[in-house]
Amino acid sequence: MIHRKLFYSILAAAITSLVAIFPATAASPPSQNSAMEDSNHQQTATFAGGCFWCVESDFDKVPGVTETISGYIDGHLINPTYKQVSSGISGHTEAVEITFDNRQISYEELLEIFWRSIDPTTSDRQFCDRGTQYRSGIYYHNNQQREAATRSKTALEKNKPFKEAIVTEVKMASIFYPAEAYHQDYHNKNPVRYNYYRYGCGRDKRVEALWGSKAS
Repeated sequence: MIHRKLFYSILAAAITSLVAIFPATAASPPSQNSAMEDSNHQQTATFAGGCFWCVESDFDKVPGVTETISGYIDGHLINPTYKQVSSGISGHTEAVEITFDNRQISYEELLEIFWRSIDPTTSDRQFCDRGTQYRSGIYYHNNQQREAATRSKTALEKNKPFKEAIVTEVKMASIFYPAEAYHQDYHNKNPVRYNYYRYGCGRDKRVEALWGSKAS
């Protein structure tokens, strides 16, 4: 019994010495710098391409897109409702605010997808929907996006596979108002109604007629 106590005493002293020499280090939490780095890679793009249900659905499928929000932009009323926007009295157009990780996809690539998922030849209309609230537009958030959008539109005007002029506007983003909750993720919440609307509106048929195999 005495020898056992002596053994444990020597063992405890040895462990204490080792801890002093090689202190244990707990797993450190993610650094603030790492969190800021991830945040810096999350950027915003805002596009209007007719019915925001469809634009949201198209970009939800794009790798690198982390969030899409349907809403209203480029109008004069504060906190407009869907009824006000759809009547045309608010001046807004239906749009989608897109958050993307620029390590996975660039703004220029998003522009290419956007162009080839809309009809850029019609003013105040997209497919079966008519009115200023359905005008198409690229709403840039900084000078880099403005330059990229302008270059993209200029290049497209030279190389477009159709004769009609491109009328999609390129403007600085104004206040974006998220639409009502029932509009968000509509294609997931109401797939039957959504698909019926999209097919009946002729969106995909017209996009394919314009862009052919390059349609998004």
